[in-house]
Amino acid sequence: MSFRIDRVVTSGVFELDGGSWEVDNNVWLIGDDHEVVVVDAAHDDKPIVEAVAGRKVVAVVCTHGHNDHVTHAPQLGEQLYAPVLLHPGDQQLWDMTHAGQAFWKADDGQRIAVAGTEIELIHTPGHSPGSVCLHLPEAKALFTGDTLFAGGPGATGRSFSDFPTIIDSIRDRLFKLPEDTRVHTGHGDGTTIGTEAPHLAEWIARGY
Repeated sequence: MSFRIDRVVTSGVFELDGGSWEVDNNVWLIGDDHEVVVVDAAHDDKPIVEAVAGRKVVAVVCTHGHNDHVTHAPQLGEQLYAPVLLHPGDQQLWDMTHAGQAFWKADDGQRIAVAGTEIELIHTPGHSPGSVCLHLPEAKALFTGDTLFAGGPGATGRSFSDFPTIIDSIRDRLFKLPEDTRVHTGHGDGTTIGTEAPHLAEWIARGY
């Protein structure tokens, strides 16, 4: 396997519905020594640019439109000469942070070639209408943004989110993947599909 997965952790504020929360975000870089895809552009572009280290950036993919995941997306795309991809279902959320700024459309099933392999985008609404996950089959890796964490689904108690929808996305899309698929999350530590799948009924029963 010639490609690698790198993590950059950035810190800042998530704001929605009049509230604000201090958060640490995982920014993921998927690629090799020559080219890379950046997953989310959170809080601070400097450490992300440093981690790119002069490589060609194929795309900056936003897992969803919450401000803490797109803070520096337009700037990063411009600085690194890369398209910024977001599912159009999150246009309203994007406009809260970057009104008037354009992005490229991310589609369910879209494939992005990088470092001799392909990343597939999976539309997983629920945490937000346009949430997407990135599946890298060759590495048995899944980048879930805020759709799936160790211990349960992403939050659905705020605007533009819906608990039954996120459950459908996780059950019907993510839990169909191999059990040994490693889950790289938008915040905190990772997990695997096999670790989380047995707990689906518990999550439904507790309602979050």
